[in-house]
Amino acid sequence: MRDPGNLGTIIRLCDWFGVKELVCSKETVDCYNSKVIQATMGSITRVNVSYLDLERFLKIADVPVFGAYMDGVNVYKSDLPQKGIRVMGNEANGISNRIEKHITQRISIPRFGALQATESLNVAAATAVLLSEFKRS
Repeated sequence: MRDPGNLGTIIRLCDWFGVKELVCSKETVDCYNSKVIQATMGSITRVNVSYLDLERFLKIADVPVFGAYMDGVNVYKSDLPQKGIRVMGNEANGISNRIEKHITQRISIPRFGALQATESLNVAAATAVLLSEFKRS
C-alpha cells in the first residue's frame, strides 16, 4: 500500500476494532509519514505497526490466513474464527502471487447494487467491512 491516507485509515480502523498488531510489507508507505499520522487521528499510539517480509511471516503463521479477493467466498456466509490473519492487497494489483500461496481462505465482500458496475472498494473501506465481520462473528 502506497497511499498514506489508506494506511492511516487502516491503523485507525485497527484501533477501533481492537486489533493491536498490524503487519505491513516492506513496500508499504512509512507509518510515520505525516499524512499517515494525520489520518490515524492518534491511533498510531495504540497499534503496533511492523514492517516484515510477509512471505516469511505467513509461512510460519499458526492461524488461518484470509485473503480479500473479488472472487472469494462471501464473507457474510463464512464461518469466521476469532483469530486469523487478514491480508489486504494492493488496490491496483491485488494480493501478489508470492503471498497468495499462503492464503488458506479467499473471502470477498459481495456487491449489492442493482447494476454491479463498481469495479472494487477502496482498500480502507474493504478493511472496515472485513474487520467488522470478523468482530461480529
